[in-house]
Amino acid sequence: MSDNMLPTQTKPKLIVVVAFDRGEDGELFAAYGPTDQQSEERAVRTAKALSSGHVGVIAWSRDADPALGDYGPPTTLFVCGDVPDME
Repeated sequence: MSDNMLPTQTKPKLIVVVAFDRGEDGELFAAYGPTDQQSEERAVRTAKALSSGHVGVIAWSRDADPALGDYGPPTTLFVCGDVPDME
C-alpha cells in the first residue's frame, strides 16, 4: 500500500450574511448584503455585530460549486430577530 495519499478535496462553501429591516409597508427587505464571507466564524461575527442595528440578521453556509450549478442544503450559522424563510 502506498504512503502517498491524495489530499481530500473539500467542497467550496458559499458563506453569506444578510441583515433585514422593515419597509413602511411592514415587509422585510435586505438592508445589508447578501455578502460573501471568508469563513463561517467571520460570518457569525459579522452577523452578531449587525444584529443590534437591524430587525433581523442571518448567517448561513452551503456547499457550492457555482461553475456546475451544484448547491447543497443551507446550514444556518446564526439567526437573530425577524428573517424571511430560507428557500
